[in-house]
Amino acid sequence: MLHDQVEVPGPWSHRRIAANGAQFHVAELGDGPLILLLHGFPEFWWAWRHQLPRLAEAGWRAVAMDLRGFGGSDKPPRGYDPATFAADVTGVIRSIGERQAILVGHGWGAYGAWMAAAFRPAHVRALVTLSMPHPLVLRRHFLRGGVFRSGTLLGAQIPVVPERRLVSDDGAFVEQFLRRWAAPQSDFPDEDACARYRAAMRIWPAPHCALEYQRWAVRSLFRADGRRFAKRLEEPIAMPVLQVHGAQDRNMEPRLAAASRSQVADSHTWVQLEDAGHFPHEETPELVNDALVEWLGQH
Repeated sequence: MLHDQVEVPGPWSHRRIAANGAQFHVAELGDGPLILLLHGFPEFWWAWRHQLPRLAEAGWRAVAMDLRGFGGSDKPPRGYDPATFAADVTGVIRSIGERQAILVGHGWGAYGAWMAAAFRPAHVRALVTLSMPHPLVLRRHFLRGGVFRSGTLLGAQIPVVPERRLVSDDGAFVEQFLRRWAAPQSDFPDEDACARYRAAMRIWPAPHCALEYQRWAVRSLFRADGRRFAKRLEEPIAMPVLQVHGAQDRNMEPRLAAASRSQVADSHTWVQLEDAGHFPHEETPELVNDALVEWLGQH
């Protein structure tokens, strides 16, 4: 059953990789320098189905992983803090057989990509983030009251209830997230995407694991571990960064993401897609692919 839900057939191959004390499912395609793609909530590796073939065609080894707690990867009860997140990402890079990779992340996957670049820069050549500001920018936004304006984040802090909501009615709430955060005129999500993401979130305990990333980000705001985390992020990222953002993103405002420029000490490129919402790589895949390939050619 898990195989059918997660190992979606295509030009890519599937395998499981041991890293940082866990097993991670990956889909990979192509040969060349490594690009590791990190999906966001409420998705799994399949979110990158449009990018894998284009990146492979452009001469890259494109690998899309299921994050800890999602899809075909292990779902332990702990390990959803930023330090473990960064170690998961760089551990997969090393287990694949590479020392470095270019990271491409969306949403909470981009949060992890930012973290890996900050905490373990020796393993990250360059960084591409979609729909997520630098974690320090996001933290400051939360502390200024932004967390109270996000019903999704606040709702995730309640025990048990959000998990039940994500799996009830065959995962209908997952589809609501996708439709609410995509641009109104977008063809995404179609019937196939809704069915796949609803099914993947019903692989228990994926709902609990998926919410744990969000819970740490909010609950650590006034804790000592959160302050230590913020202190480690003060030094700007010293590598090239591309940020891609949908102008119609109703989950993460473009102006908030754009403020991440202050946290980048190297070259910073901002691409705003006017017809995209929170899922630009799925709503406007060709535009994202063009931006990726062009930028990668420069770095």
